[in-house]
Amino acid sequence: MSDGMKKSLLSLMLLLSCCSTPCSGSGDEPDVRCLKSFLRSVVDPGGALTSSWNFDNTTKGYICGFTGVECWSADQPKVWSLRLSGLGLQGPFPRGLRDCASMTGALDLSGNSFAGPVPADISLQLPFVTSLDLSYNGFRGAIPPGMGKMEFLTHVDLGHNQLSGQIPLELFRLPFLASMNVADNSLSGPIPPFLQRFPASSFAGNDGLCGAPLDLCPASASREQISAGSSVGAAVGFVLGFVVAFYFPQWFVFSGRLHPYVFRFL
Repeated sequence: MSDGMKKSLLSLMLLLSCCSTPCSGSGDEPDVRCLKSFLRSVVDPGGALTSSWNFDNTTKGYICGFTGVECWSADQPKVWSLRLSGLGLQGPFPRGLRDCASMTGALDLSGNSFAGPVPADISLQLPFVTSLDLSYNGFRGAIPPGMGKMEFLTHVDLGHNQLSGQIPLELFRLPFLASMNVADNSLSGPIPPFLQRFPASSFAGNDGLCGAPLDLCPASASREQISAGSSVGAAVGFVLGFVVAFYFPQWFVFSGRLHPYVFRFL
């Protein structure tokens, strides 16, 4: 799907969201509620957000002037993306994002000090985003399988966290995925085949990860060795059986139910 087609599809989704929730000129109320919840749920020691996110303003599209907030347009002052990289923010994964129903661009929380798990229901909180960057934080635990339901994702960066467990197979449901980075975590297990098209640098720094484009998984190597050994053994057995049958035909014994019979091949 081309970028133009994606943009058209996302625009249609915005139109549908406006039909389901009233759109106002001074910032849609759900978007305001979203940003208020977000602000309350994070620790902002440097005041990067609190100094900018002033909700007392009633000017049309005032939320579009907030630090890190990108809106659709001046005519549609609805949150398109949140780009909050490197602001020193702390706390668990922020709350309230579900109310930013028109956010179809990016959520960028990279380079902060967020910690705790990536929420299991992240697909419900961010169903339409196309780019998710949680890199360089302290997120821990498993990559939620529900991320596979975020079907519009094109770019995912979970690198430089403390994530563990296996990469969920459910991510195969992401048809537009163009880049995926999980480097420098504590992930383990085989890299799913549908992600093996990405470079080794996308998976580096996970001692437990294996498989293309990294080193071969030990279990896979064992299976291949067993398979190769079985093939060689079968070939040797076939040749040996042929030789014995040709030179010592009297050795071939066929057993009936209880009585052995020896057949001599002339």
